[in-house]
Amino acid sequence: MLWKLAEQKIQEAIQQGAFENLPGFGKPLKIEDLSHLPAELRLAYRILKNSGYLPPELELRKELLTMDDLLQCCQSEERQQTLRKQRNAKLLQFELLMERRRTAPIPPHYWTRIAERLTQDRQTRK
Repeated sequence: MLWKLAEQKIQEAIQQGAFENLPGFGKPLKIEDLSHLPAELRLAYRILKNSGYLPPELELRKELLTMDDLLQCCQSEERQQTLRKQRNAKLLQFELLMERRRTAPIPPHYWTRIAERLTQDRQTRK
């Protein structure tokens, strides 16, 4: 019952043009797909991204997923071989970064940026 009322109000607002002047109207939504990350890391990665820091392994992981999609769609054997070579190189790079992450301490400037971002968020909420 409640969802019908909400849907009715939304439809009325659409008919009145209430949503037409919103920022980004008519543009596709930017949806962050973090489904490839373990659930316990998603919040941390989102905080990193919002603070202006995107870890290189996350960028490489995105590229690997894109290459997987391309390989599934690619029909040219020559192009598939090229993509596989590129993907293997990226995968090696990704694995080296992950290994380095497991053994390296977290840099101090990283903690400073997170603290600054969290402080800014608290101040804007007040």
